[in-house]
Amino acid sequence: MGIVNVTPDSFSDGGRFTTEEAVLRQAESMVAAGVDIIDIGGESTRPYAPKVAAGEEMNRVLPAIAAIRARFDIPISIDTSKAAVARAALESGADIINDISACRFDPEMAPLAAATRAPLVIMHMQGTPETMQQAPRYDDVVAESLDFFRERLTWLGEHNVAPEQVVIDPGIGFGKTVDHNLQIIRNLARYRDLGRPVLLGHSRKSFIGAVTGAGVGDREAGTVAVTALGVLAGADIIRVHEVAANLQAALMAHAVATS
Repeated sequence: MGIVNVTPDSFSDGGRFTTEEAVLRQAESMVAAGVDIIDIGGESTRPYAPKVAAGEEMNRVLPAIAAIRARFDIPISIDTSKAAVARAALESGADIINDISACRFDPEMAPLAAATRAPLVIMHMQGTPETMQQAPRYDDVVAESLDFFRERLTWLGEHNVAPEQVVIDPGIGFGKTVDHNLQIIRNLARYRDLGRPVLLGHSRKSFIGAVTGAGVGDREAGTVAVTALGVLAGADIIRVHEVAANLQAALMAHAVATS
């Protein structure tokens, strides 16, 4: 899954893809590199990021989705926690809903997923983007996030979202310390016990900088290393900014795991 943030303030690539031409160039590069899904986001979810109104978010993402859909026959996901944005994105050509709130922020998101049968990524997060990094605490981050997903899967089933629609994302960097993130990656195989595909979203995040000392623009080697570890642990989808290098790492890790 290749990330295209059409935002002015995302932590890694904010402001780079705010025109249709830039979006299409990035999409073309990702498709050429072998990307399987393009993930479009119009609201930064970095720590302490301010909220964006639904109308502004739509103004950012809908032209990007329409432009990519007109040019490429590739699955597109919409990274949003707002049902109105997700609905408009699906109508503009998106295929997948990627909701960091796991349908907790907007009561209309689960009914939308149920009605459209769109694949739905649900993520674990302690708090909100505005508060999540204010001293996150767990007794056992893996066990507690697994309990969260069990509750969400049950709740979604009660709201007519089919289990086969759902992908789970442990939420690297979302209400976690460096050690919490490392524990999740080390125990990623346990999330497979939920019976749903697992998405790992670690690309260029601050825990890589904390471990390696690398700045946000120099974390690709660390990202690639985590990609390989994640695939070896059973991740099904790797969400990254740089497709080519991470795809090579994923293919090699998969070859080792299945040899």
